[in-house]
Formats: sequence, C-alpha cells, structure tokens
Amino acid sequence: MAKDYYGILGVDRNATDDELKKAYRKLARKYHPDVSDEPDAQERLQEINAAFEVLMDPQKRAVVDAGGDPFSRTGGGAGGAPFMGFEDIMDAFFGGSMGGFGRRGPRSRTRPGNDALLRLDLDLEEVAFGTESTLTVDTAILCDACEGSCTEGSAEPQTCTTCGGSGEVQVVQRTILGQVRTARPCSACSGYGSIITDPCRKCGGEGRVRSRRRITVKVPSGVEDGMRIRLSGEGEVGPGGGPAGDLYVEVHEKPHEVFTREGSDLRCRVRVPMTQAALGTKLNIHTLDDQVEVEVVAGTQPGTIKKVRGHGVPKLRGGGARGDLFIELDVRTPTKLDTEQEELLKKLASLRDEEIKEVKGGSGFFSRMRDAFNGHA
Repeated sequence: MAKDYYGILGVDRNATDDELKKAYRKLARKYHPDVSDEPDAQERLQEINAAFEVLMDPQKRAVVDAGGDPFSRTGGGAGGAPFMGFEDIMDAFFGGSMGGFGRRGPRSRTRPGNDALLRLDLDLEEVAFGTESTLTVDTAILCDACEGSCTEGSAEPQTCTTCGGSGEVQVVQRTILGQVRTARPCSACSGYGSIITDPCRKCGGEGRVRSRRRITVKVPSGVEDGMRIRLSGEGEVGPGGGPAGDLYVEVHEKPHEVFTREGSDLRCRVRVPMTQAALGTKLNIHTLDDQVEVEVVAGTQPGTIKKVRGHGVPKLRGGGARGDLFIELDVRTPTKLDTEQEELLKKLASLRDEEIKEVKGGSGFFSRMRDAFNGHA
C-alpha cells in the first residue's frame, strides 16, 4: 500500500507549493530532535522530510496522485499491480523515453536544510527595551574540508556504471498491455547517477558536519512572551552542502517580582496603610526605567487604581509609543495594636460617631419567633 504523503504533512491533495512549505516547516520545528520530547521524533522527522521531497517534485507528486509510491520498487500501484506512470505508458507505445522529454534524470545530492528552534529566557526589562544575547547553537554546518562536494580532496564522484549516469534503469514488466518497459531509480547509486568512491573523511560524504557555534541575536523592544525571531540562513545546512534553513529564537519572558504585563501595559499592587489612605499621601514608584510620584488623595478606598500614562512597555513597531502603568492601592487595616493605638482609634471612632451598637434588619419576624419559643408571646 502506497504511503499517504499528503496525510504525513497534513495538507489536502490540492495544496500549493507555499502551503507545502508552510506545513513542512511547522512539522519540522515540532519534531526536530533538539526541541521535541517525542520518543519517535527522529523517525517522524525523516518521514516528514521524505514526504516533502516527494510532493515538491512534480514528477514524483504525479506518481503519488496516480496511486503509486515513487520510493517503492514495484511502484506501489493499486491492488499490488506494478504502477505505470504517464511516462511509462508513453514508453510502452512509442519506445524509448519520448525523445528525452519524459526522463526524470538523476536526483541531486544537494537538498535544503531544516529550520532550527531555540528558546531564549529574558527578564521583563530586556524584552521591554530590547537587548542583544549570545546563544550557543548546535546545528549542521558546511563541511570545511570538502566544502559540500562530499568527496575527499580533488576526487570526484564516478558515473554509475549501472545506469550510465541517468539515475534510472529500465525495467521490463508484464502488464495487461503486455511487456512494458519502465524507468525506475537506480538501486546502485540511489538515483543520483554517480557514486562517491572516495567520500570526505571529515563528513563521511554528507557535505556537512555538526558543530557548536555562538551567534548574537538582537531582540527588539516590545517583544512579547512566545514571539519568535527569525534568523535567516542560520539553521541546518542541508545534505550535500545544501542551503541552510532558518533559525527561530522563541522568546520566553521571566516572571517579574513587582510588575505583571498585559500587552504593552504594566500592573502592580502597592500597600498603603489605613492612616495614609485616610489622610492622603504621595508615593514614589520605581518603574522599569524611571521614578514617578503618585498622589493618594485623602479618603482613598481599597482597590483604587491609579493610571500613570506612558510608563508601561514600549510598543513593538510603535514608533516609541509606550503602554501605561496601572497601580492598585491595597489599603491595609492593622491587625495588631498596642494600648495607646487602640485608645486613639476608639477616640477617633467616638468623635466620628462610628460605634456600631446594634444591627437591625427586616420586620423583626425572627425576633418574635425566638420570643415565642422562649415563652414570651
């Protein structure tokens, strides 16, 4: 049974090249061994790479759309019968390969590399005003010994003697049309058309090696938790020294001990003694980069929120505009009083006639019922 390459990438059969690339990058980031905790991440990534390679090749995709598998030795046709593509049928009727127009040709050893993903933890001040951070990146880079040629020294790949460099071999199959000659990828050279007899000793013929390096990433002011910064061409170099993918740096904002963030606004809570809230006072608040004076008017109630404009986080691509700072005043009632303090509060309550002696509610129904049960009816 042929593989469902569309299902592997999670796209429909009418997906465009851009949709295929978008789906591939999303899955490649998800299952990259450097970031994925899935036990089968390596296998899934290989499967995703294979599906992407097939569907981005018009001829291989045509094979899939016709019900076959371009990687299958038997073609993977329906019902187990040998699969015949359009080119194979034309070969059967006209002989040869349509004057060279139908030939697939050898596949390239050079393929694009995967994207990479790194996590970067930053303080609130760093994401608010921007910063530069140096990261250690472990990715595949171009082999400096062979510079992507995959061979040792001046050696060159040798033309495959099995397929003559075409990357294909002719296979005669018995079908309902009789004996049909079809083209299949050469198993001797894996369809490359050439064989590396003297592979580079440093990269083993891959054209790339893994290396740990340090790069500097510039974090713009105003980025939010979870945002990703793209560094073009800083990802994995592809097989055969193919172009490198991109590196994505995902920003994670550390919790702040004073402020909480809501977009470009900041919030904090400040404790205010009951006496200061009653009499009024002024508070000196240290913001992320400044100090502001906030007036607490006499009689301020618990939960009052003071708004300080322009002292929040700079807005991303906001041209220097900033959010606001919201300060919640947490008015606290004292829980422990000495004798003198208690007397002063009693005197204040007496002067303000605030002593509560009795609380009455309703029509007195429950009081009358209580008296009735006590024999006072």
